[in-house]
Amino acid sequence: MNIVKNYWVLFLAFALIAISCSTSKEISLPQVSEIDILKDMMTGSYDSSKQEAADSSYFNISLHMYPIWKNRKDGKFLYVEQSLASMQDKPYRQRVYKLEKLKNGELVSSIYTLKNDSLFIGKWKELSYFDKFGLSILDLRDGCEVILNKNQSGYDGSTKEDNCKSSLRGASYATSVVSMSSNEITSWDQGFDDKGKQVWGATKGPHIFIKLKE
Repeated sequence: MNIVKNYWVLFLAFALIAISCSTSKEISLPQVSEIDILKDMMTGSYDSSKQEAADSSYFNISLHMYPIWKNRKDGKFLYVEQSLASMQDKPYRQRVYKLEKLKNGELVSSIYTLKNDSLFIGKWKELSYFDKFGLSILDLRDGCEVILNKNQSGYDGSTKEDNCKSSLRGASYATSVVSMSSNEITSWDQGFDDKGKQVWGATKGPHIFIKLKE
């Protein structure tokens, strides 16, 4: 009797193993691309209130970044709106970032301005609004793309040398240096004249944005 009982115990054990192996082969988890990981990391609302509290030379700035045109296959697009936290109805910067992975493996965030940008103020709260429009609403800031590299906690990136031309406040070119993790983005934008003298932007270090919500 014990022999029979042991036989059935062994039979059931082998059957369960076989079912488990068969099931594991059939289950395939969806692949998440590195661009999707980067997009999700960037998505959200941020501010720099903690930095302002620690250093009064910095303003509290609100930053909103949310995905638009989600069905496009030529990259991941984020609408970006930046303003003083006390004046969010009057943003001083509106951009669209296009995230893509190049054939050489580099991750790139191309920067676009918006034609008639006043139409899009606050639309990070109504992202379907962008579905009324196509890429014709965008102007590429050629040379201002940010090349991103993976680090231990997220990504670092910057523009290349003096490629990003700018005429703001007497500048000849602008630079951007960024770093991001799952809950923080630092961004240091500076403008320089044709002699390499800084004419706008923070001088002490980057703005530090803490994620408030996704």
